[in-house]
Amino acid sequence: MRAEIITIGDEILIGQIVDTNSQWIGEQLNKIGVSVYQISSIQDDKEHILAALKEAEQRVDIVILTGGLGPTKDDITKHTIASYFNDHLELNNDVVTHIKELFQKYKIPFGESNRLQGMLPTKASVLKNLYGTAPGMWFYENNTVFVSLPGVPNEMKGLMKYEVLPKIQKQCKLPFILHKTIMTYGQGESVVAERIETFENNLPTFIKLAYLPNYGRVRLRLTAKGEDKSILENAIEEQIKKLYILIPDIISGFDEGGRLEDKIAALFKERHKTLATAESITGGKIAATLVAVPGASSYFKGSIVAYSSTTKESLLGVSKTTIKNYSVVSKEVAKEMALGVLQKLETDFAIAVTGNAGPTQDNTDKTVGVVYIAVASRKGVLVEEFNFGKPRGRVIDKTVNKALEILEKEILKNY
Repeated sequence: MRAEIITIGDEILIGQIVDTNSQWIGEQLNKIGVSVYQISSIQDDKEHILAALKEAEQRVDIVILTGGLGPTKDDITKHTIASYFNDHLELNNDVVTHIKELFQKYKIPFGESNRLQGMLPTKASVLKNLYGTAPGMWFYENNTVFVSLPGVPNEMKGLMKYEVLPKIQKQCKLPFILHKTIMTYGQGESVVAERIETFENNLPTFIKLAYLPNYGRVRLRLTAKGEDKSILENAIEEQIKKLYILIPDIISGFDEGGRLEDKIAALFKERHKTLATAESITGGKIAATLVAVPGASSYFKGSIVAYSSTTKESLLGVSKTTIKNYSVVSKEVAKEMALGVLQKLETDFAIAVTGNAGPTQDNTDKTVGVVYIAVASRKGVLVEEFNFGKPRGRVIDKTVNKALEILEKEILKNY
């Protein structure tokens, strides 16, 4: 069973908003055994939509559209879909009643444009939108399922969860799709690929291997697809054992799909430990990443963004002599920054980062891309040196990611 996702809206194409809907829909479809064959974004244009529908119908079993269902004149999706199916629009009184009740609840005036949202193609099965005014629509034409959903993320997600996914599972015979992702550190994608080339060539036909490289790590995702779940599980486990024989030195565990900052939050909460950061090169981005996780206040006590030498000295207690002898971008300064914030904010752990993100070397003798990351605890300080290259944004993002990776290893090792 294959699906195609089509997002409709000029605002996506001009970069005004980011299409997060497709990523979420793809993830949910995969969980129930539907493979996403293609994702595309198109204009709010009748001919463009008609062409996209025709092409998708020839490729897949399920076509899911998001966007273009609002009350304004530029929202043309339902009119275009009606045209595609040689259909016409009629007023659906149940939808109008739902909109009126919603508006009354929030004391919003009900107008003619809102009533017109109840005009729907007669061939559509109406999907109730619990969180908004635009209903979803389900069509089954030419042995293909077509689903049209609003583009507002929370409305789309509600319709997918309560209407679309259950309907697909009820009406379609679906295979099992299983994923297992192995985390590797320390070697690049090409090196890892060379080491497991024979393994990859000998994989069963129903198992696929994907390389997912990121800053300083490569994730190896094994995907098995078939009708018998137990056979797939056993086959995946057998391949994982082979990987542990081939590359035991770089495997660090499994990626269960969660973000690193979520895992760190869980670790600190479980162990009742606290954390602070001292940031130079990242300018507070490590702290921002940590506090984006709900409940971070239970373990994260704060951050000192010490961008200048004087701030490092006055707020973190970094020695002037250390800076003079080694420069602000050095192992020695990173260590003193970490110990300084650990003591000042009275925490169990501390991260400190200093480096040269470019574009010039400024007042240091270190080349652009050199970064020092220190993680301090009551048991000592670990400092590591990296060269993340260029450009500036990439260096900063790599520093944030690597700092959190080191922190995770240290808390697992020490507590």
